Amino acid sequence: MQENYLAKWLNGELSEKEVSEFKKSKEYASYLKIANASQDLRAPNFDVNQSWELLQAQNAQKHPKVITISPFKSFLRVAAVIAVLLTGAYFYINTLDDNIKTQLAENKEIILPDNSEILLNAESELSYSEKNWDSKRAIKLEGEAFFKVAKGKKFTVTTDQGTIAVLGTQFNVENRDGFFEVTCFEGLVSVTIDGEEQKLPAGNSIISLNGNITKSQVEINGQPSWLNQESSFKSIPLKYVLAEFQRQHNIEVELKDIDENLLFTGTFSNIDRDLALKSISTPLQIKFKLEGNKVLFYEESAP
Repeated sequence: MQENYLAKWLNGELSEKEVSEFKKSKEYASYLKIANASQDLRAPNFDVNQSWELLQAQNAQKHPKVITISPFKSFLRVAAVIAVLLTGAYFYINTLDDNIKTQLAENKEIILPDNSEILLNAESELSYSEKNWDSKRAIKLEGEAFFKVAKGKKFTVTTDQGTIAVLGTQFNVENRDGFFEVTCFEGLVSVTIDGEEQKLPAGNSIISLNGNITKSQVEINGQPSWLNQESSFKSIPLKYVLAEFQRQHNIEVELKDIDENLLFTGTFSNIDRDLALKSISTPLQIKFKLEGNKVLFYEESAP
C-alpha cells in the first residue's frame, strides 16, 4: 500500500480505483476500526481565534514582528492531531470489554473465543475481553451463570463476593445481594471468599449467606435446576426464594405478616406461574392473591 493512501483516504481524496485497491490491503480493516472509533472521540472546546490573538499580543510585546507559519508547518500540526486521535482510538478499541445482560425472565447462551460455554440466567450480567482472551481467560459476573469451561489456561470468574478459578470443568455461580453460591458438577474448582481459598470437587456446593458459609452435596455430572426451567432450594430464607420467583416470572412480590427469613425447601417452575405460586405457598401453608403483575403472599389465618 502506498504510504499516502491513509492520509488521502481520511481526507476523501482517493479515486474509485485507489479506494478499491486500499480496501484489498491487509491494513484496511484495522484503519477502518480506528477511523470509526475516532468518530466518538471529542477534542476539548478551543477558541482558535481568541488564542491566536492572545499569542500575537504577547509576541508583539516581546518581539514586535510578524511571523508567518508555512503551509508545511500547518500540515504537521494537522498530522499530529490525526496521529493522537488514531493512537487514542486504537487503545480505546483494544480496552473495550464485551458486556452481555439478561432481563427478567430471560436466559442467554454465550460462546467464548476458546469455545467455552456460558448460560446466563435471568437478570444477570457478565463482561470479558475478547481481544485479550488468549492471554487472560477472565469473566466478571453479576447474577447467575452456568459454565462449561474448555481445557486450557486458568479460567477465573470474579464477583463482588468471591472468586472462582478453574482449568477446565463445569460449575454454576450465583452472585446475588447477600447470597453467593458455587456448585461444581465436574472437575475441581477453587473458591476464594474473604481471602480464604477452598477446593470444591465435583458433587459439592458452597453457599455464603450473609457471611455464613455452609457446604452441601449435589449430583456429579449434573446441572443446575434452572437449566431445566426450575428453581430449587434447600433450607434457603424465603426472601431469596421470592426474589428468584420475581426474577423468573417478572412479577412484583409483596408479603403481609410473613417472616421473610422463614426457611424454604422445594422447587418451583420457571415457566408456569400458577404452578410456581402453588409450589411456594403450599409447603409454607400460606396463601397468595394475584392481581395483574403483582402477587401478595399472606398468612392463612389473616383476614
